[in-house]
Amino acid sequence: MNAGRERRGRLLGLTSLTIAASGLLALLIGLGFAVLIWAIADSNDATSARRASRSALVEAGAMEQLLVDLETGQRGYVITKNEEFLAPWVAARDALPEETRRFTESTTSRAQQRAAQRIARGVRSFLDVNSTPVVEMVRRGDPAASDLKETSEGKDRVDALREEFDRYMKDERIQLAEREDAAEANSRQAVLAAALGLAASTALVAVFTVLQHRAVVRPVRGAAAAARKLAGGDLSVRVPPSRVAEIGTLGASFNNMASSLQNSRRRIMESTEAVHRRTARDLHDGAQQRLVSLMIGLRLARELIPGTETSAVDLLDQSIDNAQTAINELRELASGIYPLVLTVKGLVPAVKDLASRCPVATVVESRDERRISTTVESNAYFVVAEAVTNAVKHARASRIDVLVEFGDMLRITVSDDGIGGMDMAHAGSGMTGLADRVAAFDGSLAIDSPPGGGSTIRIRIPVPD
Repeated sequence: MNAGRERRGRLLGLTSLTIAASGLLALLIGLGFAVLIWAIADSNDATSARRASRSALVEAGAMEQLLVDLETGQRGYVITKNEEFLAPWVAARDALPEETRRFTESTTSRAQQRAAQRIARGVRSFLDVNSTPVVEMVRRGDPAASDLKETSEGKDRVDALREEFDRYMKDERIQLAEREDAAEANSRQAVLAAALGLAASTALVAVFTVLQHRAVVRPVRGAAAAARKLAGGDLSVRVPPSRVAEIGTLGASFNNMASSLQNSRRRIMESTEAVHRRTARDLHDGAQQRLVSLMIGLRLARELIPGTETSAVDLLDQSIDNAQTAINELRELASGIYPLVLTVKGLVPAVKDLASRCPVATVVESRDERRISTTVESNAYFVVAEAVTNAVKHARASRIDVLVEFGDMLRITVSDDGIGGMDMAHAGSGMTGLADRVAAFDGSLAIDSPPGGGSTIRIRIPVPD
């Protein structure tokens, strides 16, 4: 009961931490977003104000340029009496109403608006009172148009208007600088607040991520890796215990399942080996012995028949040959099911007998040879048989070496000088069966098979006391 209460406490602690961290993170993110929204709104206002000031300066410059065009166009026409020099004046006069509207509408404050309206009236007055009459006088050929007084008065009015333009633009630039300073200060404050919120959120996320990784992610990854190994046939894999209740339960269930599968496979293999041994023994002691007795009887009958009975003699000779062939096939079949030498002499003699029948030169060595569990012996024999068969069929080998080492762990190494390039990911059913056999007895299998460098299979199988 205490253990269960302690487990629930740990689980509650993780849940509380998750809720608290999520709530605090949501609060920090909300504050951060609020600060950012305020900063963005203020920045947008400042940007709009800067854009309006720049527009006002542009329009003031355009308006001043119209004034200059009026004055220079008029002066050039007065001096040259050439209509071509009057073109800028005509263009400026025609554009003045629209430009006056844009200029007065682009102002950014009431004071600037009043100044713009005053400047616009001055420009209009200059055009109507000074510039247009002088142009008309020149067109009429009036010599008074070149009078120094008229020209000087118009020049004075232009200079006064340009001074007003300068004051207008100076005031606008001052306002623009003030807006930019205010916007920059607000931006710095917003960036600082956002940076502090981001730093706090990042720290919280980092701490929570580390805790989650240790408590949840790492155990789940371990369980996923174990599941992949289990799916690949490694039934000896186990998931380490976890302090998190759900993951601990998952790990225990996984380990029970893997253990159950391993025990089930081992029982099936042991049962299969027992059936194989019994079948081989029955074939040897039953059908094979009867065939031997039948062949002996046939040979005795052959000796009793006179040589003149050629048909009967030929028939008996053929029957004797058939009986001998059947005995050989039956002996080969019994050896393939379960070799008698394995039962009588043990693993190493059985492997040497296998090597003697292999079509590829096979050398068998052993160290600390002794008899071990019949179940492990039979399993190891068929592992070697499968590895040798694979080398013969697929490796194009000219030599196979088998090393069997006894100890607390049965170590078997099967090497060949074939083409290599073998791996478990692309192995056939034979290698898969070999891996299943090894895994069923808590063993391990490793393959070293570089392309063109031959293949080496290393098997380790625990030997029970």
